[in-house]
Amino acid sequence: MPHPKVTALIDTYNHERFVERAITSVIEQDFPSSEVEILVVDDGSTDATPAIVKRFAPRVTYIRKDNGGQASAFNLGIPRARSEIIAFLDGDDWWQSDKLSKVVAAFENNPQAGVVGHGIFEIEDATGSGSALSPQHPGYFDLRSDEGAQKFRDFMCFFGTSRVAIRRSLLEMVLPIPEALVIEADEFMAAVAIAHGGAYLLAEPLTYYRLHDQNQYQFRAGDRSRMRRKMNALAALVQELPARLKAAGVPAAAINIVIKPIHTSAAQMKLILDGGMPWETYRTERAQFRLAYRKTTRGYRVWKEFALAVTLCMPPRWFYRLRDWYSARNLRRFRSVLGEPLATSPIAAKPVEPRRISTPH
Repeated sequence: MPHPKVTALIDTYNHERFVERAITSVIEQDFPSSEVEILVVDDGSTDATPAIVKRFAPRVTYIRKDNGGQASAFNLGIPRARSEIIAFLDGDDWWQSDKLSKVVAAFENNPQAGVVGHGIFEIEDATGSGSALSPQHPGYFDLRSDEGAQKFRDFMCFFGTSRVAIRRSLLEMVLPIPEALVIEADEFMAAVAIAHGGAYLLAEPLTYYRLHDQNQYQFRAGDRSRMRRKMNALAALVQELPARLKAAGVPAAAINIVIKPIHTSAAQMKLILDGGMPWETYRTERAQFRLAYRKTTRGYRVWKEFALAVTLCMPPRWFYRLRDWYSARNLRRFRSVLGEPLATSPIAAKPVEPRRISTPH
């Protein structure tokens, strides 16, 4: 049997409400169906997901495993793929109909790139409204310089599952992915692959990223269980990723640029969950601020210094409860008169009305 051009690798867990749409969006691509292999790796679903996926046989190959998280699903599914390009999709997201044709064209037009990412639509499942997010500086980059590492850090959101495709030859260098990454395995996979082969970033949004009550990465404030899971995954990234990037030839300074925001986010979550010393809150919040913004007004800087001083006056948990109280009441609207800071990541965001959202038939 001839090998397909692309494998759509769908990882899923308890996505009975969503997985049919994910699969249908692959089947309805404008890319030749004979050139597309569809694999679904079920990470031990306990709902109706298996029955829904099996209805698509033999067009779709169903692979079931015990629940172990995203890394274990990738480690099982990737070796089963027969194509030269693997495009990833979460079972709760879906693709635009021209996703594969544009991604494959990007690989063909940029043979030096081993990874392709692109813009996304973020869609609220409850309302159908959302935003189109696009990188303002698309094109090729690698991790062999500080500039390339900074671009990866700024645009990592465009290389997560559902919007990343990777040449199989690079994925063979990435595996095995550490199975402690029950989430965030996509960030490890993309970073190591780009370290070995470089990346091309398309500006156009080609994936619909669904925001809903079961998201493992995006979740409501106060969900301590999911926050701890994410904190542990980020800590595993900080532990595992630097050595793999170094082995791929990435300079130490570039590795630091990639790792620092991950380490800072993990430290912040640990303070929220487990507490610590006030000076740790100050140091972490100051680092987070410097990573997030590239330009601020004088008035905003004065306000931020006041907020940072507050961290030294109370235990971390009290500070973060105060911050949540402040956010829940939208008190930042009064602070906005001081001017809004400019984010480090140059990402363009445009609102999308529900009636304009493309859906599979």
